[in-house]
Amino acid sequence: MIIGIAMLLFIVYTFYTIRKVRNMKDVPESKKIVTLTKANFEHQVKNGVVLIDFWASWCMPCKMLAPVINDVAEEVNGAAKVGKINIEEQKELASKYSVRSIPTIILLKNGKEVNRFVGVKTKNFYLKQIHST
Repeated sequence: MIIGIAMLLFIVYTFYTIRKVRNMKDVPESKKIVTLTKANFEHQVKNGVVLIDFWASWCMPCKMLAPVINDVAEEVNGAAKVGKINIEEQKELASKYSVRSIPTIILLKNGKEVNRFVGVKTKNFYLKQIHST
């Protein structure tokens, strides 16, 4: 009986959480984030360190990561660029970098991939990766 009640509470909590995440509003993007496209990609990544967020509008973890990426963009102070690539609109770039799941964050230095992270991480994690590159 106790196990049944615990399972019922878990199921109710799970549905509540899913409903809450689905109803999350999109976070306005920082003005310091560059929207990367096929047309501007090479120019934007050829020099320096660039943190790229591969995302999609239907991806709940991507929505959860958006405020973190905004904070990173605000705090890097010229140490790196922060860019976003919508995989629905830029399929060629997602394919070029073999993005299989999202969110995928790729760290480039002078146009070459130096690190890759899948899933949601903290702002401090990304800042540490940028500064150690």
